[in-house]
Amino acid sequence: MRSLRPCHLLYLLLLNAVVLSAWELGICQNQPTGSTGAPVAPLVPTPATAPSTSAAHTERTGTGSSGVGSVPASDTSLRLGTGDLLEISVYNVPELATKARVSNNGDVYLPLIDYVHVGGLTAEQAQALIEKRFSDGGFLKDPHVALFVDQYASQGVSVLGEVGKPGVYPLLGDQRLFDLISSAGGFTDRAGRSVTITHRSQPDKPVTVALSRNITDNPQSNVEVFPGDTVIVRKADLVYVVGDVGKPSGFLMDIENLTVLKAIALAGGTNRTAKLNGTTIIRKGPNGMTETPVHLKKILQAKTQDIPMQAEDILFVPSSAGKVFAGRTFDAAMQAATAVSIVAVHP
Repeated sequence: MRSLRPCHLLYLLLLNAVVLSAWELGICQNQPTGSTGAPVAPLVPTPATAPSTSAAHTERTGTGSSGVGSVPASDTSLRLGTGDLLEISVYNVPELATKARVSNNGDVYLPLIDYVHVGGLTAEQAQALIEKRFSDGGFLKDPHVALFVDQYASQGVSVLGEVGKPGVYPLLGDQRLFDLISSAGGFTDRAGRSVTITHRSQPDKPVTVALSRNITDNPQSNVEVFPGDTVIVRKADLVYVVGDVGKPSGFLMDIENLTVLKAIALAGGTNRTAKLNGTTIIRKGPNGMTETPVHLKKILQAKTQDIPMQAEDILFVPSSAGKVFAGRTFDAAMQAATAVSIVAVHP
């Protein structure tokens, strides 16, 4: 029998090792169970386990250590951010229960495992990451972590302007514009018919939402809002009708194309002592306050065209009997305008 050369013997040994390793790897992957139902110990070291579902999801969505700024505005998931207060506990290990606030860097400090970056993660993703850190560090075997968010400081929506209680309101779950307005105490009497929404991800592109007088008439205006948004309810434009009229008041410009004749009607009409031809509009322009004569008598007789009014106009109707107003139309109108009440227009 021919003897094998040393190189041939080495080749056979290597080939045998490869075949044996492949066979053993197949056993490890199938992992049969013994008579007691427990898995049979692998013959070779177990290969590195694949990332968990939460970790894989984190990798796909880009919400790792640098994923805070990459969350799209349309993502409605609540994510942890700076200032959020977390309450963390570990099942059957009460010594590890703690409360911690997320730092400006998105980190939270926990016993044994030091700093953990949770900024930009959902609560479920952060919980899975903490469990992995306890397990990988050899501190706990198969840990079960419960993470509860006491305060969502970074997930609030600022509601400002003409609402009952302006402030920052937490956005828990899917909420829409009307939900937030309701939480903020509803609209005030001076609220206009439009709302401006500025998204955190697009601060230079505010969105204006037009509202109907009856908000249920236009369900499309009940738009979705996202964490970090700023909602501003605009103040309604006002016009003032003062002087010798039935109800001197300030009126919200809730109706379109408000004119002098319509404003006089809202104010209860003119009194018998009114000096119709002395009516003026006090208007603030780029160069200060100006007076524009209004031929109210001709307008009432349909002999001249009605005049449209603008926001913050003061329509002053003097009294023919009060000659003290002569030469002091502007001063009298301004004093009267500051004393009138505000009345919402409901045509």
